[in-house]
Amino acid sequence: MNTKSKKNIVIKIGTTSIIKNNKVDSTLLKNLVELVKEYNDLYNFVIVTSGAVGLGASKLNYKSRPKSLKKLQVASAVGQIELVNQYEKVFNKSKINIAQVLITKNLIDDREQFVNTTQALNELLSEGIIPVVNENDVVATEELKFGDNDRLSAIVSIIVDAEKLIIVTNKEGLYNFNPDKNKDAKKIDYIEYDSEELNNLIPISQKGEGIGGFSTKIMAAQISGFSGIPTQIISWSKENLTKVLLNEKVGTYITASSKKIRLRKLWIAYGMSTASSIQIDEGAKLALEKNASLLSNGVIKVDNSFNTGDGLSVIYNKKIVAKGIAKTDSNSLSSDNLLIHKDDLIIL
Repeated sequence: MNTKSKKNIVIKIGTTSIIKNNKVDSTLLKNLVELVKEYNDLYNFVIVTSGAVGLGASKLNYKSRPKSLKKLQVASAVGQIELVNQYEKVFNKSKINIAQVLITKNLIDDREQFVNTTQALNELLSEGIIPVVNENDVVATEELKFGDNDRLSAIVSIIVDAEKLIIVTNKEGLYNFNPDKNKDAKKIDYIEYDSEELNNLIPISQKGEGIGGFSTKIMAAQISGFSGIPTQIISWSKENLTKVLLNEKVGTYITASSKKIRLRKLWIAYGMSTASSIQIDEGAKLALEKNASLLSNGVIKVDNSFNTGDGLSVIYNKKIVAKGIAKTDSNSLSSDNLLIHKDDLIIL
């Protein structure tokens, strides 16, 4: 089957799933390869994998996950080789080509580099190659980090226009309470991506060897859901992943918007870095909701100076309601200036 006619699936595998007893879980990888082969006619697969820092820390005999940036970089550099080698070894036995793709936040922040990253990932898929994606912790600084691979997996899902984002973790799905602390916690089977109920679950976070608790998985699902991509959170098993690929009930299914949004606007929403926040009045907010451009007469406060072409967060009532690209700089604002053109703005 032509790879362009197949749907794209992003599978994010967390540290607690891929690493067992300080080693890569070879059984998980073998099962993953079997599923990729079985469903190769239906899907192109992208794998977002954690585990490099954990592997490196173990190999270097660190007692726990390092906290300093330098130690994290060292552990990542050592662990990434082992992690990719294990993927390569297992996939190669089935004659499936994989490619290591290391991404930093600045590749997504910058529009040109975002486009290049998009083209590279989609070209790999068109060649029948499975991208194995991780954040490049070796060169990323605190300012240039996603912070966790959950958010990265949502961005990758946007880039490849995924049919679905699958987040594999050590729990059966999302729960209404922390199941490690509350025996009455119940798994949530289905939830709307933009619901208050989902938002209220964000403080409930279970953390282990990785850095992404369940709050980051929820935020990833909100990003992908806004972008029209549903998310399914499951615990790892071949049976569970098979059910997801067959669109059967398993884990927690988080819905997505039915609205199709252009990739450039999704980049403005979730890729572009912002130089400043601007606070607007009610009239400006109502105008934006009617698909109008933002004029400077609706701005009541500018938090930081900015230049033409900079990214801006638009604030109303203490919440970010939109993001956009400045058409003028903060020193040139006048009552009738066009501040953000509607083509460069997205309502959140």
